[in-house]
Amino acid sequence: MKFQHGLAISFLAIGLAVSAVAQENSPQLTHVLKEMNTASKSFQRATADFKWDYYEKIVHDTTTDNGSIYFERQGGSTAMGAVVLAPGGGKQKYSKILEYNNGALQIFDTGVDQITQVAAGANQAQYEGFLTLGFGGSGADLDRTWKIQDLGPEMLADDGKPVVTEKLDLMPRDTNANNMFTHVTVWIDVTRAVSLKQIFYTASGNYRTATYSHIVVNGNVHKDHFAIKKDKNTTVVNH
Repeated sequence: MKFQHGLAISFLAIGLAVSAVAQENSPQLTHVLKEMNTASKSFQRATADFKWDYYEKIVHDTTTDNGSIYFERQGGSTAMGAVVLAPGGGKQKYSKILEYNNGALQIFDTGVDQITQVAAGANQAQYEGFLTLGFGGSGADLDRTWKIQDLGPEMLADDGKPVVTEKLDLMPRDTNANNMFTHVTVWIDVTRAVSLKQIFYTASGNYRTATYSHIVVNGNVHKDHFAIKKDKNTTVVNH
């Protein structure tokens, strides 16, 4: 869980000056980005179950988080919420609850009853591009932020059903972001503008693999399920 928490904080802590330099894309990549442009126009929201596996090289160990997540387009921005299931079915149902809305990220650690708040500020659009990567974004947005290598189509499964995805390897156009991770590989269902799998690689050799299943596009989102509910004992830390 520490990588997921640290990654989210890092996304909002780094100012990303995105280059406007155009990249000459292959015909196949151009076609994929156009399909994403079309799909993003009808994307309103999505819900999914997730599995986040974090491999830590120094100890050769993998830790896993499971939970559910939603993404919702609100005008020109995107809101996101996620709940991480507590291991072992203890007293707390969730170990973490994340909310991103209106340029602010909140991470509620239920175990210590603490909320960490981080504001995106002037870099809101860039941060949303990281936090909501592969869900509802257009091909133009992806091309603007990343140097893209198209690795071709690959068949994955969602809820047991085969899905043709496009495997893309992404390198941030801003070299400062390489201090956080070197590149990201994503498997995108371009017809729905959703991502079925993502791998974030860091320079230290650590990486996080995120897989998404039971993806529902433009269905209902039960916001209460993802709401952070604090009480008088909850502490709040701002970054």
